[in-house]
Parts: sequence; structure tokens; C-alpha cells
Amino acid sequence: MTSISNVSKGSIVRFKGEPHIIESLVHRTPGNLRAFYQANMKNLKSGRNVEYRFSATESVDLIVTERKQYQYLYRDGTDYVMMDTDTFDQINVPELTIGSSARFLKDGIMVFIVFSDDGSILDVELPTFVEVEVTETSPATKDDRATSGTKPATVETGTEVSVPMFIQSGSVIRVDTRTGEYIERVKK
Repeated sequence: MTSISNVSKGSIVRFKGEPHIIESLVHRTPGNLRAFYQANMKNLKSGRNVEYRFSATESVDLIVTERKQYQYLYRDGTDYVMMDTDTFDQINVPELTIGSSARFLKDGIMVFIVFSDDGSILDVELPTFVEVEVTETSPATKDDRATSGTKPATVETGTEVSVPMFIQSGSVIRVDTRTGEYIERVKK
């Protein structure tokens, strides 16, 4: 057990029996009341966000983790097959563990997998930004390119992204894997 005061953002703790990652932790000392820590956490099994107040003297069960880089190979049903680039061992990662950013996984992309001390997979971290090719979008007319609107585009992973009017099929774009938002066109 570790004092809550020794825990920082990004730490993984066992809270109510399940692994949670600390997304923010703020020490508060309101006027004449006792100090406490306001924690925003994400349940790594369900994906739900949890807010909790820890007393300043409370202890938490800190999970010892190991982060290791893997390469995405292919999809197998609802699992994603990843390969350790050092040992060439392959593991199956359930879609639920990756979450909504799984829609941007493309062949050969490198990810970090976070393992707990018992060997179970806690989290999969994709790069913040990925470059994907637009495979299908409606062609823009001269009038459309002059406006600042957006249109839907399908990218190589099969996901739909909202892009500016000037983006055409075959364009390579940078997308934020956390939000699914278009960032910029990549010049090749």
C-alpha cells in the first residue's frame, strides 16, 4: 500500500478491486476542512471514468506495471494480434482493452501494451497521431473548396472521419487517435 500523496498522474491503482489509471489528481485544502485529494480515474476494464475523493492520509494499492512495445499484425475476430518485436511472440488483445482508438489500428503500427504484475493486459497505448490514407470521399467542386465546411471521408482502416472540403481520395491525413479528429493533410 502506498500513500495517496505519493501517487501521480498516469499511475495505475487497484480501486474497489479493479485497475484504474489516474488521469488527474489534485490536492485540495478547503478553508477549515481537512485536506483531500480529488482523483479522476479511468476503469481499465470497463472504460468508465470515476471521480473519487481520497483523504490526505489514505493509502491505495499501487499496481506494478510493465510497458512493452508491440507491433500490430492483424485482426482475429474481436481480438487484435500483436507481436513482440524482440522475441516475435504473438499475443491476442481484446477489442475492449484497446477501446475506441482501435478504429485507427493499421498494419505494422507500433503500440505500447501495459501489463500488470500478474501478467494481465491493463491498457494499450496507440500513438497520439496516426497517418492514414483517405480511400473514399465525395469530390469537391470549385465552390466547395472556397468554403470552410467539412465532409465525411472513409480512411484505410474503414473508419469515417470529418475532413475539410479540399481533401480528396488518395490524400494522406493525420488523425488524433484519442478523439478521431482530423488534424492536417500530410504532404508526401
